[in-house]
Amino acid sequence: MRLLNVPMRLLLRLPLRTPLSERLMLVFLVGRRSGKIYRQPVSYVTDAGTLLTPAGGRWRLNLVAGNAVRLRLCGENRLAYPELISEPGEVERLLLLIFAANPRAASFVGIPRGPGGGLDRARLEQALAYGFRVVRWHLDEHGQRARGLPGDPGTVAAAGLPPRPGGERAL
Repeated sequence: MRLLNVPMRLLLRLPLRTPLSERLMLVFLVGRRSGKIYRQPVSYVTDAGTLLTPAGGRWRLNLVAGNAVRLRLCGENRLAYPELISEPGEVERLLLLIFAANPRAASFVGIPRGPGGGLDRARLEQALAYGFRVVRWHLDEHGQRARGLPGDPGTVAAAGLPPRPGGERAL
């Protein structure tokens, strides 16, 4: 998978919408210990104004709920706020939405369907115990485009984002 991510990063960085960008986006993450910027291609589907991403890899460890993250989405830089979903019933509901919109995602997630069309509950709970999550991305409510990179102090101010609840600025 790592080898495949290299050309995906290049294609997803293009400043235009491509067939690939209809199901994949590039997430710019700041390493929680290193501070290094990582670019992670991830699949997504849309749901009621949000984006949904299955997150089984280590990249999700660099997400902090409520902190803005830069996305390269359909050729544009956007800011989004991740919400990490871990409640089994909600994860199952969201995964079934993801699989319906993008059947190929089921092969990457690796949680088989159980009897009755739902997901195998034991495998789902095992995956959640090992850290699997679904990320619900909330695009910034002002429709601002991200400028700079995560960790760049000018990014939030340049994007004109308001402080998040609690008074601190996002990012």
